[in-house]
Parts: sequence; C-alpha cells; structure tokens
Amino acid sequence: TTRVLIWWNSTQLKKRSPEILMSAKKWLSRTNANGIIAKTGRYGGTFAHSDIAIHFANWLSPEFYVYMIKEFQKLKIEEAKRLNSPWTIKREISKANYLILTESIKEHIIPKKIIGTKKQGLYFASEADLLNNVVFGMTAKQYKIQNPKTRGNLRDNASVTDLLVLANLEALNSRLIQWDCDQEQRHQLLNDAAIDFRKVLEKSPVTKRLEDKIQASKKLE
Repeated sequence: TTRVLIWWNSTQLKKRSPEILMSAKKWLSRTNANGIIAKTGRYGGTFAHSDIAIHFANWLSPEFYVYMIKEFQKLKIEEAKRLNSPWTIKREISKANYLILTESIKEHIIPKKIIGTKKQGLYFASEADLLNNVVFGMTAKQYKIQNPKTRGNLRDNASVTDLLVLANLEALNSRLIQWDCDQEQRHQLLNDAAIDFRKVLEKSPVTKRLEDKIQASKKLE
C-alpha cells in the first residue's frame, strides 16, 4: 500500500479545533484504525494511506482543500481534451491497420540483414508515401512544403473519410505485398480501391457521426 508521511502538527491542530487535542498514537489505540501507522524513535513519524493523508490535509488546511479542487478540475479538463480531441480520434483511425502493414513490409520487402537497423525506416517511409499519394495525391514531405505553417502533418489534418480510406488501404496493401505484387502494380490496384471505398464511406452514417464529433470537440477547444 502506498503510504505518505504526515507530520502531525499539534499546534495547527489546536488552532483548527481548540477543544481537540489528541495524538495520532492515542487516536489509533482507541479506534484500531487501519491505514495509519505511528512510529517513535529515529525515522519515526505518522504514516498514512494517501487517501487518508489527503483527507486530513483538506480538513486541516482550507488552502490545501482549494488547491486540491483546482488541480482536480485541471486534470479532468485535460483528460476531456485528450480523449475527445480531433487529433486523438484521427490518429486512432489512421493507426488502426498500420501494424498489419508494417509486419508484411518486414516479412516480404525489407532484406533480413536490414531489419532492426535505421535503414528499415526507408522502406516504411516508401510504403507510407505510396498510400499518401493514393489517398491525398502527395507525399508527407510535399504537404509540409506546401503548408509550412500548418500544425501537424498530412494525416493529422485529413478528413475522417480520408483516414478511413487510408486504414482500409493499409490492410489491402498488406495483402498485396504478401502476394508479391510490385509497387507499381499495387499503386494501380490501391488507387482503384480508394475510389470505390470513398464512394461507400462518404455515404456512411458512421463517417458522418465521427465527423460531427470532431467538429463539436473543435468548438470546445
């Protein structure tokens, strides 16, 4: 159990409630309370479970109590932003099938002697740019050059439809790699598939709900 040290300040306690004067040891002997330990001698002191320590500090110090409330509110606001932000939702979509694709690239494209080295990144980047060209009509580098002041990369600023198409193409590209299709063949097949996927996804109510959720979260930021 996590325990924190409480320095039991009898002077502060007496100021808070003049009619109460009780040491931690005396209180423990009368209540048999769990979660608190009082030790004497060298390295002694009063130890308590963190929940008890915080509750005691809240009772003893109004300033600490206000501080706790404010910090809790900050944490909840940050958590809400993190869980509902457009960036989080979009990144989860774009990462959905990425692992399937990278495993196929490792097994069928990257030479065994290069796996685990920095050079393997070139193969991953090449396949990422293949998909970027199919879905967005440009590579990540080209997007950055054209949008130098835009926050985030190409996929961060893509629409929900684009990212859903991308996620499906990642899975399809993985299968085409396993079938030993070269990159030129895959580019054509992926391009045809992207057109078909987009037609279906643009009509999907699920896509519309995701887009509405992202737009709503933008207004809260």
